[in-house]
Amino acid sequence: METGIHNTSEIGRLRKVMLHRPGLELENLMPEYLERLLFDDIPYLKDAQREHDAFADCLRQQGVEVVYLADLVVQSLSGREVREDLIRQFLDESGVTDHRSRELLEDYLERMDDRKMVDTMMAGVRKAQLRGSGGKLGDYLTNLEDDYPFAVDPMPNLYFTRDPFATIGTGVSIHKMHTPTRNRETLFGKFIFEHHPEYRNAPRWYDRGETSSLEGGDILVLSPEVLAVGISQRTREDSIDTLAEAVLSYDGTFRKVLAFNIPKTRSFMHLDTVFTMVDRDKFTVHPNILSSITVFVMELDENRKMKIRQEDGRLEDILKEHLHLDKVTLIPCGQGSEIDAAREQWSDGSNTLAIAPGEVVVYSRNYVTNRSLEEAGIRIHTIPSAELSRGRGGPRCMSMPLWRDDP
Repeated sequence: METGIHNTSEIGRLRKVMLHRPGLELENLMPEYLERLLFDDIPYLKDAQREHDAFADCLRQQGVEVVYLADLVVQSLSGREVREDLIRQFLDESGVTDHRSRELLEDYLERMDDRKMVDTMMAGVRKAQLRGSGGKLGDYLTNLEDDYPFAVDPMPNLYFTRDPFATIGTGVSIHKMHTPTRNRETLFGKFIFEHHPEYRNAPRWYDRGETSSLEGGDILVLSPEVLAVGISQRTREDSIDTLAEAVLSYDGTFRKVLAFNIPKTRSFMHLDTVFTMVDRDKFTVHPNILSSITVFVMELDENRKMKIRQEDGRLEDILKEHLHLDKVTLIPCGQGSEIDAAREQWSDGSNTLAIAPGEVVVYSRNYVTNRSLEEAGIRIHTIPSAELSRGRGGPRCMSMPLWRDDP
């Protein structure tokens, strides 16, 4: 059955990718609410869009088909019932409990065409936008009851399309995100994989209705047989149990899941901030992970029961063993300099997007790490990143591969 998805590695030639072009959600960021919205800074939207367009153009020039999240959601709204269902679930998950506020928001969204409605859901709704739509004095008073300016919060993290769901083999895992703020993002994935004609047949390895968190930045498809998942600040061990059971039981090609135990801190937020794959035997790494790491190897035994064993050792030895490589080259962010590594790790120097074996997209600002990549024989495509990098995510974070050739 055609599922519209094929992703068996981190490095196979990239054929189709989903992006989200930053929108008005970035203009709804305010300094006092950055922590609530899981954002560290306020990018300038016009320049962020210009940089993101350069990213998309860079991919297209290498033969990659680029599709956009908002377009896929719009194409999934196959009828009035589906559209109403999206509005209802969106308002539920946005925490709109006041009856009159909900009526106003429903009316506000229902009067829009599909594209405008989806863009508005992503951007968030300011209370000031609703004031003109109410015909009762109470509507104005409702919107003045507290100082918080939003009727619905924006989703500024949406341009990091890697996290809300992940493609693995021919299937997808739709995630339960670590925070309520980002969990609303996965609603769009749900509608794409339930209603979009090209993707609705994809097997589901994990679902957003689970109780334990799982995020896409912690998932690396190392080979058609080996899946890596980070036990991190934002991905729990229970989630990995569920994901591993489904992938190993039903995908058909994966033989083992490597669960990497990484530090539970902001700088090691996801596994792909610790290391990413740039070639069959080459990886970028966070310098602080070079010594020793613990990995749990998860496999099904002959009775299809899960067995787990713990391995402790150097990252390169673990990768050599499980990927059957004679040697592994680890390329440290910032060429090992404590200062350069810290600066470039802050702007995601090790978060590269491979578009083919030994060919990656990187941020131009991480020039020290980029020089290391070139010295290791990697072909790099640099993109501007002054504004995009303010969101704390690199080219890998900003991309969701839908189709890769086998490695």
